[in-house]
Amino acid sequence: MVKDTRFMFTVKELMEILATLPPDLPVVTTGYETGYENFYQPFVKRLRHEPENMYYDGQFQDADDKDTEAFEVVIIERERRDD
Repeated sequence: MVKDTRFMFTVKELMEILATLPPDLPVVTTGYETGYENFYQPFVKRLRHEPENMYYDGQFQDADDKDTEAFEVVIIERERRDD
């Protein structure tokens, strides 16, 4: 079977990546506006919850090392195209 080059990952590839991460971590994604995009390799990052943010800023933001309310999540970040 030839891989469809329009897509960066298959379900199998994503499952293999996710299997290497702690299974109890939450998963979030980036997003804004409409439509769908490919995504980059998932990664773990510390965030804080800010539910009062406007929808376009997202309810989760980067946390620093001193943030006692921070937690780790898996991020599946959408591909950014600036064309």
